[in-house]
Amino acid sequence: MCRAGFPYIYILVFVYLVVSCHASIGDRTQFFHNCRQNCERQNCSADGIEIQEQAIKYYQQSIFDKAFAWNCADECQYGCMWRTVDAFAERGWDVPQFYGKWPFVRFLGMQEPASVLFSILNLIAHIRWLRRFRTEVRPDSPCYKLWHIFSFICINGWIWSAVFHTRDFPVTELMDYAFAYSIVLVSLYCMIMRMLHRRSIILRGLISLIFLSFFVNYFAYLSLGKFSYSLNMTTNMITGALSALGWLVWSYLERHRRPNYRKIIRFYILFGMSMSLELLDFPPILWLLDAHALWHLATVPVISVFYDFIIDDCRLLRKEKQYDDEKYRKHI
Repeated sequence: MCRAGFPYIYILVFVYLVVSCHASIGDRTQFFHNCRQNCERQNCSADGIEIQEQAIKYYQQSIFDKAFAWNCADECQYGCMWRTVDAFAERGWDVPQFYGKWPFVRFLGMQEPASVLFSILNLIAHIRWLRRFRTEVRPDSPCYKLWHIFSFICINGWIWSAVFHTRDFPVTELMDYAFAYSIVLVSLYCMIMRMLHRRSIILRGLISLIFLSFFVNYFAYLSLGKFSYSLNMTTNMITGALSALGWLVWSYLERHRRPNYRKIIRFYILFGMSMSLELLDFPPILWLLDAHALWHLATVPVISVFYDFIIDDCRLLRKEKQYDDEKYRKHI
């Protein structure tokens, strides 16, 4: 999602993400491994509720930590992560990553509190703009239902983003990856459906079935567990680039007929700029705010630009439909 230079920004971002996924030095150190092994052997080795309760009391868990299922092994991993960070700092080394992530201070049981907060802000933004869309666009407008599909999928995606950043489990990771891609895929789908809104329902139904089948198969692929991160990033990159390219071509062709094309261009420019924040990867400020969280924050105001465009577009399409209907009636 961006301007003419969007595909290049997208490539840079995702290549960087692929590289960073394999740059987890912290959890590979012997220091971290020994610390975690000793901690689990001393506190978590026995099965049974009593040992687990003792460990929970030892780590002084809050009600939020318990609610988000921080068990003894998780506490060992969390504690040893910070011991490893301190060991690196004492030697003047850079802050290490652990399992592909920077170390974050846990807050109210959340692993990445800033990303959780900003994911929720994106969720709220979509809900508020969907309500405004319903207020300002009549239900009989072309593409009215189409943009509802877009909004619902985005809302679902941001819910799972908040869940995943709250607690990183295999199932929450799966849902985050899958439904994050669903947002990218539905953007491409809606772009195509918008261009073909006058075509036959059979053609549009066939394309919809193809997209749905593709996502179901991709979800099944991600569910296998051992998927390729590079392939996942490449798939996102290609899908997003196709969506952006489609809107850019449309903007060029419609630039004389539809002045609102500037809004979709503006959206892609701003979105591309927000995505570039991922290139500024750095250790979290105050152990809370990293580049990924800032990216989530930056997308919140950008959402309004896109909804502003589709509201104008639906209104214009409705006027065109009324004009065509009147012209047809006069012809009859």
